[in-house]
Amino acid sequence: MKSDTAWVPLSDLDELDRGIVHALQIDGRAAFSRIAEVLGVSDQTVARRYGRLRGSGTLRVLGLVDPLRIGVTPWFVRVRCTPDAAASVGEALARRLDTRWVSLISGGTEIFCLVQPAGPGHDELLLQKLPRTPRVLEVVAHALVHVFFGQDLSPVSRSGPLDAAQVAALSPADAPERPAVAVTDPFLLGPADRRLLDVLAEDGRAPVAELAAATGWSQSTVRRRMSELRAAGALYYDLAFDGDTHDTAMRSALWLEVEPARLAEVGEALAQHEEVAFASATTGSANIYAAINCRNPAALYRYLTGPVARLPGIRRTETAPVHRMLKGPGPLYDPRRTRSPS
Repeated sequence: MKSDTAWVPLSDLDELDRGIVHALQIDGRAAFSRIAEVLGVSDQTVARRYGRLRGSGTLRVLGLVDPLRIGVTPWFVRVRCTPDAAASVGEALARRLDTRWVSLISGGTEIFCLVQPAGPGHDELLLQKLPRTPRVLEVVAHALVHVFFGQDLSPVSRSGPLDAAQVAALSPADAPERPAVAVTDPFLLGPADRRLLDVLAEDGRAPVAELAAATGWSQSTVRRRMSELRAAGALYYDLAFDGDTHDTAMRSALWLEVEPARLAEVGEALAQHEEVAFASATTGSANIYAAINCRNPAALYRYLTGPVARLPGIRRTETAPVHRMLKGPGPLYDPRRTRSPS
């Protein structure tokens, strides 16, 4: 049963398009022939539909790195500026290679983003620079330490039209098992790995020949290495929705201060809420952050006073509506770089 407060993404698409989107959320590099077989249509139909979704800016497949798995600490950063500066500072942050999910919140008076350094040892460069930026009044940063829901999972994973058998048929053999086993040793990346991942961050479905040219590896080595990265949990595939796709949703940031003994329980409960697009444990007094999508302000109120209020061990909540998204999960999108779909 679907929640009456959750906003279902891509609800304006027809059933076949939604099926293709769901299939790509399961496996961003699934062959069109495989998707077509599961959906009961032709390869050409899937290729044409995907090409339209990608060409219009509605959908992109991204191959992204799990920073915690490679030994990098990501930081959630809130930046308060003078009233005239938030938009320009936010746009500057969005252009950086080490930022993700840059947004203006609280009516456009504050910037919220995820800072993801390129590798171990680079964690504090932006955090040291931001407080010295003109017109920046305050910077607050909290480390992301665990993801309960997100990365290769999204609201599409819950609301998509595919049934359990179709999901199983599309699930890749090299995907890591869930729940992920905690690891202490980071998965180390070499220079060629980083070149491979740079291309996949722009286009998760980049042809193997292009990836081979970027890395200097053979095509068979590229395929083997992508499988190793994915099986280790270092590489995952996600979808980015651009243009006006999200304009009908009321997106908000939710911070919860939770009793430490209840932290895992609350995080796992949030992961089941249809309103939740992302949920994680963080450092700081507000030790859980969640990105939530609701249909409208009334639905947000019902969600906060219903499912959230019933969570155990909640000491304090804070919410901030997202005024405008400046950057999504991958590199800043430039439609001029769009290539033919594959």
